[in-house]
Amino acid sequence: MNTNEHEGGNKSPIKVEKKICVDSCSSMVDILYLSYLLSPAALAARELSSYYLSKENAPMNDVNVGIVGLGWVAGAHISAFNKIPGAKVTAVCSRRKQNEKELERQHGTPLKVYNDYEAMLADPSINVIDVCTPHPLHAEQSIAAARAGKHLIIEKPIAIKYEDAVAMRKAIHEAGVKTCVCFEVRFSQQADVIRATIDQGLLGSLHYAEVDYYHGIGPWYGQFGWNVKKDFGGSSLLTAGCHALDLLLMFMDSEVEEVTSYGARSHSPVFNPYEYDTTSLTLLKFKDGRLGKVASVTDCWQPYYFHIHLCGSEGSLLDNRFYSSKLKVTKDRWSTLETSLIDSGDVAHHPYLPQFQAFVDSLRKNEEMPLTDFDTAFESHRVVFAADLSAAENRTVKMSEMTY
Repeated sequence: MNTNEHEGGNKSPIKVEKKICVDSCSSMVDILYLSYLLSPAALAARELSSYYLSKENAPMNDVNVGIVGLGWVAGAHISAFNKIPGAKVTAVCSRRKQNEKELERQHGTPLKVYNDYEAMLADPSINVIDVCTPHPLHAEQSIAAARAGKHLIIEKPIAIKYEDAVAMRKAIHEAGVKTCVCFEVRFSQQADVIRATIDQGLLGSLHYAEVDYYHGIGPWYGQFGWNVKKDFGGSSLLTAGCHALDLLLMFMDSEVEEVTSYGARSHSPVFNPYEYDTTSLTLLKFKDGRLGKVASVTDCWQPYYFHIHLCGSEGSLLDNRFYSSKLKVTKDRWSTLETSLIDSGDVAHHPYLPQFQAFVDSLRKNEEMPLTDFDTAFESHRVVFAADLSAAENRTVKMSEMTY
């Protein structure tokens, strides 16, 4: 694969000026729609559309992906790649014996089966390794892939221990490979529209943000059996709520100075198998004095809920509703953002398609992908590990302690 080429010189068919003045737009819809068009997720979607619409842009070289770990999330990854021209999953590595014909029937694409990870790494036709195994295996497998010269897709969390995440960073930097970490919520429509609202100044300068993750993960959940173990799940924040913390960091777009975190758990016997606190509350203080809060509640009895509340000098946003003093409307009611919500823990509903499209585009251009490159995701994990250290030692942790 020649990662310096982007087949067909593909360009977005929609041209929009990047500077959009609130006062010059005819309506709130204009502001948010134009900003959305410039978002990484929307750009990736237009790249995808233009491939389908133009025969000139038929890709010359495929990006071949090998997945290690053939479980629930791997199926969602394969489904996404099936929709991306010029990229496909060609191999899987599983500890179980697999029938290649049955896998092709199930996933709609031919898949070579490996039972030996080193053998898959040695396959020169594979350009990208997609790590979908249980959490404790991510670090070792990612480091091995990087040293084999393979680009990487890594499911979250990238590691269970901070020192392993640091070792991954070192190996990836030394190998010079590109990496996509599956903080795919950044590519959701809701995240795009909220980011546009912030970028256009409708909320003014944010001084407080809370993003919370409510998802009862009990025996009905496929990964429950191993996720309840401390050395597999790690913590409520690491295994689940990290999506919320990562999104908060994207909205605030500033460095964290210190972290204070607390843990608790439900008395329901359903959640007794957990070896760690199933609810965590994390308070963030940023270097510029702003504040943030993240709750990760995996022992709740309720529908999945991804709560977002942002407060700024010109307005506030609550999930898909907002108020802005710049729009000169009554403060007695919210305005509604017409967007699909982050409202499902099922990986089949996660926005992997725009994320993986952006990653494939970045490989062809030989550049880091937007939003979820390794270094960006590493910083989010660094804050998560600081929060877990805070809860474990019952003290505030300065980010300066989290050296690498």
